[in-house]
Amino acid sequence: MANESQKKIDGTVRLSVSLDADDYSELKKIAGGNRVSIAWVVRAAIARYLDARTPLFRRDQDGRR
Repeated sequence: MANESQKKIDGTVRLSVSLDADDYSELKKIAGGNRVSIAWVVRAAIARYLDARTPLFRRDQDGRR
């Protein structure tokens, strides 16, 4: 759980993760091919994962549940 100093005004939280080098390389290829950031790809993947786990509570267009 993030502490209060990590929360931004808009409700987002900064997160740091360590990835396998091959996974990171694959993310770079995906991001580059779609002209988006790696962070965007990771956020999209997490959103899909969470939506799949709780299909009745899918996100709206603003990303809210």
